[in-house]
Amino acid sequence: MDLLRILLSVLLPPLGVFLQVGIGGAFWLNILLTLLGYLPGIIHAVWVIARR
Repeated sequence: MDLLRILLSVLLPPLGVFLQVGIGGAFWLNILLTLLGYLPGIIHAVWVIARR
């Protein structure tokens, strides 16, 4: 299941974070990072998924 979340995070980083933690601080931070730059959003999403 984590592999699927990581693949989704590469395509849509907030979606991968949402599936892992739901709507919370990490989700909103990931949306902000994705809007500021796509790569920081991906890095944060993979980090959140790998950490949990």
